[in-house]
Amino acid sequence: MELTTLWFILIAVLWMGYFVLEGFDFGVGVLLPVVARDDRERRVVINTIGPLWDGNEVWLLVAGGATFAAFPEWYATLFSGFYLALFLILVSLIIRNVAFEYRGKRDSDNWRAWWDRAIIVGSFLPALLWGVAFGNIVRGVKIDADKEFVGSFFDLLNPYALLGGLVTLSLFVTHGAVFLSLKTLGDVRERARAMALKVGLVAAALAVGFLVWTFAERDGAEHRGWFVVLAGLAAAGLVGGLAAAWKGHEGWAFVGTATALALAVAALFTVLFPEVMPSTLSPDYSLTTTSASSTHNTLTVMTWVAVIFTPLVLLYQGWSFYVFRKRIGVQHIPA
Repeated sequence: MELTTLWFILIAVLWMGYFVLEGFDFGVGVLLPVVARDDRERRVVINTIGPLWDGNEVWLLVAGGATFAAFPEWYATLFSGFYLALFLILVSLIIRNVAFEYRGKRDSDNWRAWWDRAIIVGSFLPALLWGVAFGNIVRGVKIDADKEFVGSFFDLLNPYALLGGLVTLSLFVTHGAVFLSLKTLGDVRERARAMALKVGLVAAALAVGFLVWTFAERDGAEHRGWFVVLAGLAAAGLVGGLAAAWKGHEGWAFVGTATALALAVAALFTVLFPEVMPSTLSPDYSLTTTSASSTHNTLTVMTWVAVIFTPLVLLYQGWSFYVFRKRIGVQHIPA
């Protein structure tokens, strides 16, 4: 296997991990005003992701860094063309993360209410905009002969990409609701389970529409057959997760929604390969794994670094989930 292909796969895996792990963080944040009725319940909801969200965001940092190092042309075109959208995501993440830290700094209902709004908005916008961004990457954007983005921000707000945003938003909310039902007790758990079933049905309908549209949009792609297989498995994972949630098996429900998110991302990267950013102006202007990659020596060094440090990161994050595995309820929250 060529190193360019290997690093394309590794970057896809990093995005799969990010969507699965940060996805339930976003979903929990969006659901904060829905499943919690008072401050103690809101503290329960926030505490389910309190020890985990910063570790989950590491996957985004590594995915961005790996893209920069392995495919600098892809990174440059992506971040220059999607600058405003990615800037909004970055600001939203900063505001949300500050809200987690500062919400409890003052004993004031008004103070906490404003930070709760920051958590909600800071979770909603990235959940929506990541889908818009990936929709445009798969569909293609206006890239000229100099490999530069020549479109505008409003070109990114096309119907296909907006549907992608609704898909990620609804899937993250479903995933977050399942996570909450797995991690909480009492009324919060029951409300979260009910929301998972309601939003999950909407997410399933939107996802099917998006995947069918993607199949049509990527006419002529080399790996459309594998895309169909992965998309079908993702749909099966989501249906299985919702069925498990309906029966009250939250653990299996979480496995199902996590599998759906991971395989959906894998399907998008599969139908994209070997391109990394298609051009809608001319196929000759598209960025591919070969034309956008770093040198062979750079990729070799990166591969050895990944071999050494990736197991350490996975072990640490697995240990974190194990330590904070127990359910929590209002009885664990002091007045």
